Amino acid sequence: MNPAEITQDLALYVHWPFCVSKCPYCDFNSHVRDGVDQAAWRAALLADLAHEAMLTPGRKLGSIFFGGGTPSLMPPETVAAILRAAEDSWGFTDGIEITLEANPSSVEAARFADIAAVGVNRVSLGLQALDNEALAFLGRAHDVDEGLAALATAQAAFERVSFDLIYARPDQRLADWEAELARALSFGTEHLSLYQLTIEPGTRFATEAAAGRIVIPDGDAAADLFEATRAMTASAGLPAYEISNHARPGAESRHNLVYWRYQDYAGIGPGAHGRRSGLATVRRKKPENWMTAVARNQHGIEIEEALSPATRATEALLMGLRLREGVDLARIAAIGDCSITDLIDERALARLEDQGLAQRNDNHLHITEAGMLLLDAILPVLLRQDS
Repeated sequence: MNPAEITQDLALYVHWPFCVSKCPYCDFNSHVRDGVDQAAWRAALLADLAHEAMLTPGRKLGSIFFGGGTPSLMPPETVAAILRAAEDSWGFTDGIEITLEANPSSVEAARFADIAAVGVNRVSLGLQALDNEALAFLGRAHDVDEGLAALATAQAAFERVSFDLIYARPDQRLADWEAELARALSFGTEHLSLYQLTIEPGTRFATEAAAGRIVIPDGDAAADLFEATRAMTASAGLPAYEISNHARPGAESRHNLVYWRYQDYAGIGPGAHGRRSGLATVRRKKPENWMTAVARNQHGIEIEEALSPATRATEALLMGLRLREGVDLARIAAIGDCSITDLIDERALARLEDQGLAQRNDNHLHITEAGMLLLDAILPVLLRQDS
């Protein structure tokens, strides 16, 4: 993929907050599927969609992503209604990518064929591990057998399949991860998302780590895991195209590329974020509040904020440098209505180039393979402190 080929297609994110039962994976534990008025929800989502379509005339959709709590439990007729409305409102580009995010439970997998039948052509499956002890540690409700059964069902139902794994788990040895990753690669999916476990403040993991009850690999051990991951996926024909995402050429997630390439996307449903024409939008997070807002205003927007050119340029730079393809500095300067030297510390960039961590060719900048290992440290150094 070439950054010069970036189009101005729009993407649509649809957030579905409900789960099949009280769920440890989301913020809406009290909102179970049995309590949902499906007709009312379908009407509200369509109203929210119509509002975004009204504000983005003349655009076509290149991707749609159904995410959130348990979107694979959306009734197929709701999915179909959203897809019809989206196509009528915007139109679809050729080969549009329509992704469903799903947990690998047998309940959800049983619905895959019906959802594929109404037009969804890609699934992103949250396997997270191929080890039962690791799944228990991560708080997942499924075991390995159930997860792999869901994967097989997904591969039979959808044209395109991705799944994710988390590595650098407590006490995980390099040889163990290499064996787990080799097994993951053997399933033949076109895309893998492989994330290092991070300890976020305020989480159960943070409490456990502070007490010394869990220790995750860091330093040289984490670097070995990262480098082995990239080497193995590349050898298997799924090279990294983003720091944590790996795909066969042409099978990259088109929807996520919209985020990383800093293009516009509409977000509908509770808590959904969006970006359009320099505005950042946030929908009301609590489902009842979102429903009330849609009934009153015909949309669920809580925040609609104009981003400064400098903020937009900084965001575009930080997102784009996660990609192997890097960024077009002229495009970012145009976004920021500034010169690139207003954003980048040229002396810091020169040092990074000398160290083999970054490479600039005229208006193109990318982080090298060696630099990707240190990306979190590189980005703040690269940015001008006053940008």
